Amino acid sequence: MTRAWPATLAHGDVGLRPLRHLDARRWRDVRQRNIEWLKPWEATLPPEALDEGTVMTSFGMMVRRLRSEAREGRTLPWVLTYRGELIGQVTVGGMTGGSLRSGYIGYWIDREHAGRGIMPTAVAMALDHCLNAVRLHRIEINIRPENAASLRVVEKLGLRLEGERMSFLHIDGEWRDHLTFVVLSGDFPGGVLAHLEASRGAPRTDSAAGEQ
Repeated sequence: MTRAWPATLAHGDVGLRPLRHLDARRWRDVRQRNIEWLKPWEATLPPEALDEGTVMTSFGMMVRRLRSEAREGRTLPWVLTYRGELIGQVTVGGMTGGSLRSGYIGYWIDREHAGRGIMPTAVAMALDHCLNAVRLHRIEINIRPENAASLRVVEKLGLRLEGERMSFLHIDGEWRDHLTFVVLSGDFPGGVLAHLEASRGAPRTDSAAGEQ
């Protein structure tokens, strides 16, 4: 993973960079302001997990855990920025190498910035990085059927619907069904971001990637 992480990606005003301890105040402010907006789509712990003694973690503990997982090649924890300001997160998790070479992407965004084409750009950059720099073969995005805003993201990207998973994740206090969208290496020969820009009718602008 030394070649693939840490990585900073940018396309126009949209950026992805590693989560850091200095983000604590801004991250908490954005999350607090968006509690009701995010609650229906946020993962929660089922009773059996609570019985195992699972505890809530601080922001600092979360950053340390994600950094550790990133060093081990299991996670890519980005914050999403717009014109340099933190407005959300994009995280690649469950990364597996060997004969599987897969992972999944999760994301959230400040409600004030939703619906402006920011998240499709960010997810496209993350997908391209995973397929090229990380060299994953398969990436999933799992979305509740009721999450219209998130479904618009994968629709704009042109991702393939693979199927439905029943009671897939514990979300907002219950086990919820999810739709699974998948990208395979080779699905977008010119890149996911280039495909997105072409669908918007805009000229192609390459994203920039580099280590922090």
